[in-house]
Amino acid sequence: MAAGGMQLLVSDFVMSFMWVWSSVINKLFVYSFLGLRPHEATTEAIKCSLSILNMFFFAYLGKVTRGGAYNPLTILSGAISGDFSKFLFTFGARIPAQVVGSITGVRLIIESFPEIGHGPSLNVDIHRGALTEGLLTFAIVTISLILSRSMPGSFYTKTWISSLSKLSLHILGSDLTGGCMNPASVMGWAFARGDHLTKEHMVVYWLAPVQGTLLAVWTFKLLARPTKEEKANTNSKKSD
Repeated sequence: MAAGGMQLLVSDFVMSFMWVWSSVINKLFVYSFLGLRPHEATTEAIKCSLSILNMFFFAYLGKVTRGGAYNPLTILSGAISGDFSKFLFTFGARIPAQVVGSITGVRLIIESFPEIGHGPSLNVDIHRGALTEGLLTFAIVTISLILSRSMPGSFYTKTWISSLSKLSLHILGSDLTGGCMNPASVMGWAFARGDHLTKEHMVVYWLAPVQGTLLAVWTFKLLARPTKEEKANTNSKKSD
């Protein structure tokens, strides 16, 4: 394995570990340190602000690590569009590294703060849950593809739009499935509870988001115009 590939695996593991911890730190800061009560306007405003700052931080980490990620769906959309070797590396190494990072992080959280909770859970039937996670994933992947390929703008502008979109979609699905859109982090909590191999977990938090990602990528390819770079690559292949 090349040094760049190993660096990505380490980055994925560390970022996934940090991601599951970040939500816990935000909760501890809001409820324990600030002493705020749940479901109050001030509490929700501070939580949303911290969530956006948190997403900015992780977007910056992804930039610094040259592609490190904490969400399998983020790298899956790129792997589908890439060559077969990239696809195998993503499925066989990067996604497992993210899952292991999340499981390690959650285990440490439970040992350090056993009162913190048990992570996201399914509050509706399996079919509604799968539909919810699938639609949320389709929406956020589509937005990410538009921002990365079709919309000009700075890193901060794109991250701001992406963060607000993720937060809005998370709030929409939070009462139904947790609004996770991240199979690795959910796997960490499910593994700790011992229900990571159940039908509900696999269908709602893995199969549905993957299908939503595939549908978003294929729909974007069908409807979006190719960029100048993609046209140049196509023309060079034809000339060869």
